[in-house]
Amino acid sequence: MKKGWLLTVLLVGTFSVVQAQRYAVIDSHYILEHMPEYQTAQKKLDVISKQWQQEVQAKLQQANQLYMQYNAEKVMLTDTLRKKRQDEIMNLEKQARELQQQRFGYEGDLFKEREELIKPIQDKIYAAVQKLAAQNMYDFVLDKSGGITVFYADPKLDKSDDVLKILGLKN
Repeated sequence: MKKGWLLTVLLVGTFSVVQAQRYAVIDSHYILEHMPEYQTAQKKLDVISKQWQQEVQAKLQQANQLYMQYNAEKVMLTDTLRKKRQDEIMNLEKQARELQQQRFGYEGDLFKEREELIKPIQDKIYAAVQKLAAQNMYDFVLDKSGGITVFYADPKLDKSDDVLKILGLKN
């Protein structure tokens, strides 16, 4: 009997604490889509990415041309020249892979460029969300854009437009 009362008191207490917490849901992807500086940064990243991809493709194409030339001439080449050409081809392919890793790999040039361009925008959103949370005394502000952290969000809790208003991007 005492265990039953204790369990009931604990459940009621837990329910009261959970109900007292205020939270809001935002969609950071939606907010970013409405920020002109993000659109500009994204376009710049797309141009840089395309340019770097072309650099990598040029190296691979050069290696491919050497390989085709090697295949056409290999019957006439001495063993020493054959080995030299194979080494040239392998070196070009290796350079292409290294360039690709340098440009697009983890913490590569594109990662650093994205960090430089996008981080200030993310910091601006974070500051706006903090301001929103302080103004409305929210205990939690959840981001539903990832799809993993929030399984369901009531649309009336979505405060993305309020963040855009704080950023001065929406009336």
